[in-house]
Order: sequence, then C-alpha cells, then structure tokens
Amino acid sequence: MKIDVKKRTKAQESRAAIERLYIIMRHLFIRGSYKPMGVSGSSIIKSLLTLNPEIYGTIADEDKVEIDGLLYVIDRLPKGIEECRQINLISREGYEHSKFKVIVPSKRRRNCYRVDDDQMNIEVTRGRSDIYDILTHLTFIYVESEKIKKHALDPKGRKTLAWQKLEEIIEKSAIKEKFNKERGFAHLSVLIGRTYEETEEGYRKFENPGNNNSLFHIVYWLGKLAIQETTEELSREITFSPTLRERIGHHTYGDLWANKIKKHLFDHDLIERPLHIISANLHSIVNSIYAYPALSESMKNRSVEELAELLSQDENEKMREDVQEYALKNGLVEIEDTSGTNITVQVIDAGQLPLKSLSKELKVDHQKIDRERPVLLIMDYAFGEQAYETMDELLKSYKKGDDVSILLNVKSISIMGKAGILGGDKGDIMIPTAHVFEGTADNYPIENDIQTSDFKDMDIPVSEGTMVSVLGTSLQNVDVLEYFLKSSWKAIGLEMEGAHYQKAIQSASKIRKSIRDDVKLRYAYYASDNPLLTSNTLASGSLGLEGVKPTYAISVVILNKIFSN
Repeated sequence: MKIDVKKRTKAQESRAAIERLYIIMRHLFIRGSYKPMGVSGSSIIKSLLTLNPEIYGTIADEDKVEIDGLLYVIDRLPKGIEECRQINLISREGYEHSKFKVIVPSKRRRNCYRVDDDQMNIEVTRGRSDIYDILTHLTFIYVESEKIKKHALDPKGRKTLAWQKLEEIIEKSAIKEKFNKERGFAHLSVLIGRTYEETEEGYRKFENPGNNNSLFHIVYWLGKLAIQETTEELSREITFSPTLRERIGHHTYGDLWANKIKKHLFDHDLIERPLHIISANLHSIVNSIYAYPALSESMKNRSVEELAELLSQDENEKMREDVQEYALKNGLVEIEDTSGTNITVQVIDAGQLPLKSLSKELKVDHQKIDRERPVLLIMDYAFGEQAYETMDELLKSYKKGDDVSILLNVKSISIMGKAGILGGDKGDIMIPTAHVFEGTADNYPIENDIQTSDFKDMDIPVSEGTMVSVLGTSLQNVDVLEYFLKSSWKAIGLEMEGAHYQKAIQSASKIRKSIRDDVKLRYAYYASDNPLLTSNTLASGSLGLEGVKPTYAISVVILNKIFSN
C-alpha cells in the first residue's frame, strides 16, 4: 500500500532548522572550538539562513547588510568585538580580579574582557541559553561581514573604490581628523548594499559612542577580517574554555547566588516569615510601593503610573535617588550579586513599610500585614535556562551547618516579564494559562492567580492563553510563530523563562516538598514586541515610555494580591 507523505510545511522546515542549530552548537561546545567560516560554521550559517529569523531582517539577502539587526546584535555584544578574530567563551575564571577592563554590553548583562588586539573573552555564567544567544549573534555578523567583503573586492580580488575610501575615513577617524560624512555615506552605501538614505539613517542609529562604535568603524572591521581570512588565511575562531565546558549545567552560580540570599534571610530573622518571591525588573515593585510616600506633597495627586513615568525620564535622576534613599530607610535591602549570575535581589520587609502613607491604589489589609509581616524577595530577570537554575536553587531548604535545615515559608511566586505577542500590539498584557516548551512535548499548565478581570479598570488590552517558552528569541520566524498562533495550541505569545521557572516550582512543590503545594502562582507579561510584524520586532527598538503603563499595572496587581485578602 502506497503511503501518501505530504510535503513538509515551512513551519516544519523552520522547526527542524532550529533543532539542527542547537544540536550543532552543542556538538561544537563539547568539541571546544570551531571556525565560523569553516565546515562546522557553515552548517550553523546554513541552518540560520533556512530559518531566516525575523529579528535578523534581510540576513538571507546576498547583497543587503541588515542594519537594524546589526544594531540589535552589536548592542548585545561587547564594544570592539568586530575587531577581534578570536572569540573565547569562558566561565568566571579570575578575570574580575585582573587589570583587564570589564566591558559590559549595553543591552545584555555579561562581563567581557579585551585581551589584546585580536582576542575578546566573553564570560558565560547564565547557562546554555547565553551560549546559544552569543553564537547566533556572532553567526549573524559573520554572514553580514561576507556581504561587505563581496562589495569591498572586485572579481579579481582587488579593493574597490568604496573600500579604499572607507579605509581613508577610518585613518582620519583614528587621528580625530574630520571627514566629509556625506561622501562617506555615499561610499558606505555601496559596501552595505543600501540606499544613501538608509545608510545615513543607519549611521544615526549607531551614533551612541558609549555603547558601540560607529557604523563606519563596524563595517570596516567586519569587512577587514573577512578579507584577511580570504587573502591572508587569518582565520576567525570561536573557542570554549575547558572550565566553561566543565561547569555548564551544574548550577555552580545559582547555588552561590541562592545561598547568599538565604543566609541574608537567616541572619536577619526573616527566613521563617511568609515569603513572596517576585521575578521582575528592579524598579517597578520598589517604585510602586515607595514613590508615593517618598516624593513631595505636590506629587500626592499622581497615580502610580504617572509617578513611574516621571521616574523613567532621564532628567529626573534626583527624584530616583530620593525614592531609593527613602526605600532603604523603610524596609528595603539590596543584595548585590557576587556569584556571577548577574541577578541582583531586593528584599522588602513589609513589617517596616509606612502602610498609612502608601498610594490608595495599593489595597492594603493593615491587620494582615501587621499579623503576618510578610517579606518580598524581588529578583531581577533571569535569562532562558538560567531561570530554572536560580529558582531551583532558591526553593531548596537553607542548610546551616550539618544539623540545621530550614524550609522557606513561600506563600506566592510571581513572574512578571516582557514577551513577544502574537495577536496584539506592543504594550498589551498577556496572562498565561500554560507554558509550552518549543521543540519538545513538555507543557506546564498552571493555576494562575492573576486573571484578565484583574485589569478590567486599567484600559489595557489583555489576552489569556498558552505561552510558548522558546529556546531563543533571536531564532524565531514567521512560519513557526504562525503555527503556534493558528494551530490548536492557540498561543498568545512567546518568552524564554516561563517553562523553566515552572519546572523548578513543580519540582520543589510536587517532588522535593521543599515548598507547599498550594503556593499561589502569578504569571503576567507585557508585550515588548510583535515578531509577526516586521516593524514591531525587537530589532525595531525598545518600548520606552510605552512600557510604563503595562509594567506598573502588573506590579500593582501583584502587590494587591500580596497585601490584601
């Protein structure tokens, strides 16, 4: 009997490409090194081009350099990486005590060290997700560098006029000599395959010297290294240190991080008090509680959202300092990370809060707070798989010596994050009913204590349904996302941490019994982008002040669930 085998859909091909990418990356990680333009690197490039992720725009176009995607990637890699032919991924190996200057990318918390003209070390302490993130970004810039090389050399391997003019511009920039930018844009546009207008606009987007080098500089060095690899056999290479390969997956940093937090709770007699864990940014919960009582009487008619908008503006640094100073005197303690997780923690002793002075938007049951004296533990955002490592270690009992083991009195766990939305716009709110792991059959239904009705008076669009926990936001494409949206999954959005958090929580409550199985779970996300719309991807820019309203709406709902009955 003949079996009718249907042709694979684009979504299936894209999902297969994602799977291949991760298998190849894991293999190369175990091997210890590879050359991006060699056989192994070409396998990653082939899969990435098959996938054609939305965030990388025109990566599949053989002539056009993707400007927005390049800016997105450069902001997440260390300044100067375009100049380095050797990229070394390391664990925390003592460089923090050396005289090497720490370089931290503007949009990603990771410590990096420029060893010399040729080598950049990138410290990886946040798990495999961090490695996948770095490798896909590096692969993208190598693909773009080949496009630049194509325009920099003629068919006989000679430098084109545009490349010679760019070399002159770089020489003048090195000695702080001015050059004609308009002429520069004309030559640069040839090298990146873009119009003059697109090139000038792209240059403006890169014009932030504190975060990255200029577009002239980046294009020159990407092209130069690509040319040298062809003409001088100076290969680019990515390596993984033996220590990194040894430590990855063993919760080395999460264990140190969690023990420091629990020691603080123990030392300050907070460890047996009702504990409410919140994963969020480090300003929304603090500002929601303390901004109203901390600021002057002239601010008392402002809402939590309005105060948050004021505090988000660059010119109001003094106002932010006043709120922080007030908070530190009224129950807030910050625990700086020294483990390498890059996750700072705030602890708020609700027994020290000025309850009568808080905003009326916070529904506070004074008797409950006086009786229970709860503790809020706010942890900054984790990254991908790091969410499992940190939450898994945090929910374990605290061991003081060989004889003392104390269970945390966890009452609620709230996860507030940003995510991509599939059927709405930036700034909308998403309430998950389950998390589905991309590429596996793993799924985590949840009884969410946050519901759509909690936002009924806040004039914000809210959707409720399944969220997809993806392996990396930089690998998503339209076909895969439309499959999750339109299939029986009926997914409302995608993010990177939800399933990891829930896996750790279920393990702690159902198997290890280190926390109660009736812990209240609260998940809510605000939409930072819509990856199905080209103009609304993460590469199109941040939410800015648009993100204030949904962030503080979620913060207020979480606090009201904790503070009231």
